[in-house]
Amino acid sequence: MKILITGGKGMLGRTLVRELAGHETVVADLPEWDITDADAFTERVLSVAPDAVVHCAAMTKVDDCEAKSDLAYRLNEEGTRNVATACRAAGARLIAISTDYVFSGEPPREPWAWSETDIPRPRTVYGMSKFAGEQMAQMICPDAVILRIAWLYGPGGPSFVHTMVKLGSQEGEPLKVVDDQRGNPTSTKAVADVVKFILSKPSVSGIVHATCEDQCTWCEFAREIKRLVPGFVREIVPCTTAEFPRPAPRPRNSALKKSVLNLLGYRTPKWQDALADFVRSEFAEKMV
Repeated sequence: MKILITGGKGMLGRTLVRELAGHETVVADLPEWDITDADAFTERVLSVAPDAVVHCAAMTKVDDCEAKSDLAYRLNEEGTRNVATACRAAGARLIAISTDYVFSGEPPREPWAWSETDIPRPRTVYGMSKFAGEQMAQMICPDAVILRIAWLYGPGGPSFVHTMVKLGSQEGEPLKVVDDQRGNPTSTKAVADVVKFILSKPSVSGIVHATCEDQCTWCEFAREIKRLVPGFVREIVPCTTAEFPRPAPRPRNSALKKSVLNLLGYRTPKWQDALADFVRSEFAEKMV
């Protein structure tokens, strides 16, 4: 199978290229591939003639999206429209990567995880622009798969895991980490495995949640990183979201329920297991 990966030089894209090594992969990234140039992008896709397109390219820095909303919509909504249009022209299957930020993050009760059937109510420009992109993808390619992911980390970063390991190896005051936001830490390897599974199921379409199983707070995530990484010397102390105000509001709970994958008989790994595997491979020199 020939698979084109937009944003193929990014953290998730790099993992997909590696994990899809049994297929012919085409990395579609800047400067040669520009998803905001509709005609040029479609022309390039037609020349490649992929069987499937995994659309990872996006503007993902949440606070930057608040400050540059026009650019966020240009990349996340219009860019996705252009990718979907190219897929339709080429007869390629579309798997579009989306986000937990399409939900409000205000659960009606705790514990809570958002299902694929829950109604998105994004509160940030990032979430709104990504949800607009989801709608574009489904309108243009009714058989598209929208793969929602969250709290992503992977080889080479950048990610929360890499930041914590770097800061934790330095002497200093205890690290304050938010303890009132919940979600699913998820490795790029776990997402790539879901993509491979979806590619093997041509009849699957619609919304699919693809995070690791179980949920935690950022503080609990950081403490697990500290437990796994030798040389992590700084203490971790909990703090509230209010102590670190940001331009874009963060979801209080954006954990995702994997209802569709579970119905298909597929289980993603628990976040603790995926993190342990990642730490062993990414920080091997610290494990000696």
